[in-house]
Amino acid sequence: MPTPRQKRLQKLVLVMQRLKDFHQAQHAAHIAEVAVAQEEAKAITETLDAGTAMTALFPELYHRRVANALERSRTSAERARQEAHRLLQADARGNALARAYREASDLSERSTADRERLEFIERGKAGET
Repeated sequence: MPTPRQKRLQKLVLVMQRLKDFHQAQHAAHIAEVAVAQEEAKAITETLDAGTAMTALFPELYHRRVANALERSRTSAERARQEAHRLLQADARGNALARAYREASDLSERSTADRERLEFIERGKAGET
């Protein structure tokens, strides 16, 4: 039978796993945003390099769009790096909680086994008299 401490630790382990999953999803989303922004910058640059009539009329617009896409890429890359750091922290905390839960479970099992042995010994002594 789990102790109250074991129950609390088990709930915390589940919460930390969910938090870790959340940070993984956020990290993946930021990485995807980096790829999209880089692809957009590449496409606009190719259009600019092709020298179409529109790029000749509005070169500053195209350059601004490339700069914006590259800035979004840098921002998303920084956010992805931050999420990776948060993910590592959540993983470390989750591992520590899982270890604490295992230790609490082991302690509980040892206590139960010790009580059972003591009862067995006491029954043996009671039978001898």
